[in-house]
Amino acid sequence: MRYFMEIAYKGTHYSGWQIQANAVGIQQKVQEALSVILNHPTTITGSGRTDAGVHALQQFAHFDTDKILQQQHVYKLNALLPKDISVISMLPVHDQAHARFDARKRSYEFFIHQAKCPFLQDMSYFFYQPLHLEPMNQAAEMLITAEKRNYACFARVGHSNRTHDCQIFRARWHVVEKDRLVFKIQANRFLRGMVRAVVGTLLEVGTHKIPVERMAEIIALQDRTQAGRSVSACGLYLTEVAYAENTFL
Repeated sequence: MRYFMEIAYKGTHYSGWQIQANAVGIQQKVQEALSVILNHPTTITGSGRTDAGVHALQQFAHFDTDKILQQQHVYKLNALLPKDISVISMLPVHDQAHARFDARKRSYEFFIHQAKCPFLQDMSYFFYQPLHLEPMNQAAEMLITAEKRNYACFARVGHSNRTHDCQIFRARWHVVEKDRLVFKIQANRFLRGMVRAVVGTLLEVGTHKIPVERMAEIIALQDRTQAGRSVSACGLYLTEVAYAENTFL
């Protein structure tokens, strides 16, 4: 039977989701613990990769087993996992369901704090310069209304992408509380490093280093050197991965 596993993690001390030869990834930790619980080697396939330092409130991965899993298996799995990784649920799905290819929408949030706070270390991005939200949101709207859906200007240089096309459904800044902001973005897919490059560009709009009108041109040029810098991963969270209702049994 195939299961979808819902996972949350703090990514600070990991090299990202993906298993790597010379670093510790979240996928590795989950696979090792799951293999112990199921008593057989088990490979999991995630809905997508998150970079080093990126957090997740909701990540999904699928795996196959001949065992019938219940809530007690979730408890046992969490007992084996590090404190910064948690399995929320393990849900049966149909045999052909795929955590990556069946995902219809993915949502990210990027948090910024503008007053130094020790309790937000590694969990939010400290940016002390004054920001103007109106031009930032005007530029963010251009991500949705762009004539072409090619976002190569925000793709990590040297990373091979089958296509740079994405459909962005939502992109907007919100005030969380005094001195705290969050950028929410949702799309069918994201390029490697895309959200961090988008945020870096919008911060330059918010500090008037890039005019609002330039955003449309940056997207059209499809050139990474034309966009802003990529910000630190500490403020970035994968918050939702959405599937069709009939995915789950």
